[in-house]
Amino acid sequence: MENKNSRYLFCHFVGNGENQERIHFAVSKDGYNFRPLNNNEPVIIQTKGKKCVRDPYILKGEDGNYYIIGTDMRCEEGWTSNHALVTWKSADLVNWTDETIIDIRDFGGEYANTNRAWAPQAIWDKAVGKYMVYWANSTAENDVAAMYYAHTDDFKTMTKPELLYERKGIQTIDGDITYNEENGYFYLYFKHDEDQTIAYVKSESLCGPYEDKPVVVSLSKHGVEGSSMYKLTGTDTWIMIMDEYGTGNFFMQTTKDMENFTAVDPEKYSFDGVRPRHGSVVAISDGEYNRLVEIFGIG
Repeated sequence: MENKNSRYLFCHFVGNGENQERIHFAVSKDGYNFRPLNNNEPVIIQTKGKKCVRDPYILKGEDGNYYIIGTDMRCEEGWTSNHALVTWKSADLVNWTDETIIDIRDFGGEYANTNRAWAPQAIWDKAVGKYMVYWANSTAENDVAAMYYAHTDDFKTMTKPELLYERKGIQTIDGDITYNEENGYFYLYFKHDEDQTIAYVKSESLCGPYEDKPVVVSLSKHGVEGSSMYKLTGTDTWIMIMDEYGTGNFFMQTTKDMENFTAVDPEKYSFDGVRPRHGSVVAISDGEYNRLVEIFGIG
């Protein structure tokens, strides 16, 4: 019998070069050990916008389709050179369509001179009946990124962005929101710029307000960013992965309450041949896993 959502797909990019800013996939049978698909070559080549993508986030939609949303950015143009998000849609994780560029400048007003639109993610907002997309945004006038959000039902158009969380004078990027069913809080994890760690603030409402004082939770001894949380199927354990951008490695830690974490023994997890940068993990079925491996091949 097929186990529902018992395998895992890691969607990521692999570096700062133009040919590395692509969508890559890796898979895992246990949520700890990942191997690349397609000989670690891209599975999607972006054709619109900057034609380069970073920080991809993958999720399964309420309609049963999968969606990817990422940063439309070409690193070689500089760190204040992008102003859009890019999205794709797939029914089977193999064929990706509906590539769409969402230009934040098109909202006008305070967003007209957006120079960063980074690391978007999305979560279903039950209160609104739409997906809440959230990302780090800055402008030429205020070149300190804060977290903003908007709603969408098709990942092609969005409502006008609103401020989600801001730390005056401090860059706040790489947001990742997880809901704790046990205590009813939403946890917003992000890169804590002061010491290059991962911290969280929490709220009883998805759209905030979130607490002002961040709590640092990352256990890596190195600078980290791009954290992503996913639950191990059939357990109460959540895994947080993060990009040790200075070492070229990934770090993994676990939690059951979203606040207290334990580092995973490096001998018990691996990203062999993956060379990952900022990305995200979604649980998939045995059938989806087998089809991906059959079509792309596993490294």
